[in-house]
Amino acid sequence: MTNTTKNYLIERGIKPSLQRIAIMDYLLKNRTHPSADEIYQALCESIPTLSKTTVYNTLKLFAQQGAALSLEIDEKNIRYDGDTSIHAHFRCKSCGEIIDLPVDQVNMVDPKHLEGFVITEISAFYKGLCDKCNHEGSLMQNKSIN
Repeated sequence: MTNTTKNYLIERGIKPSLQRIAIMDYLLKNRTHPSADEIYQALCESIPTLSKTTVYNTLKLFAQQGAALSLEIDEKNIRYDGDTSIHAHFRCKSCGEIIDLPVDQVNMVDPKHLEGFVITEISAFYKGLCDKCNHEGSLMQNKSIN
């Protein structure tokens, strides 16, 4: 995947380096919407020269160049997504998992209300309980009733 990742970065105007390729590879292979710290922890053993500052700066560059999405859906950490296609995100308030959701419309707002605006980014976040946590909560309620 390294050559593919290298080309992916070059196409987005990013000079590939060992660290940048490894970080992008991690984002593309791990669809968990990781934080910068999670990426650092995952890569620091295999790349001993990697610093947290490098990870943060690289992720900021990726977001600026459109190679990754910067998600502010988590109140504690900025999370990152290697999937830059149009989609929404759901964050479970119980387990914290972030899930990609397909979007059936590109225009989430009636275009006539956007006349004169220049849109550079669209973000759609949903928050609540995922199916698993909602189901577990229902089971717990039923047990306490009985």
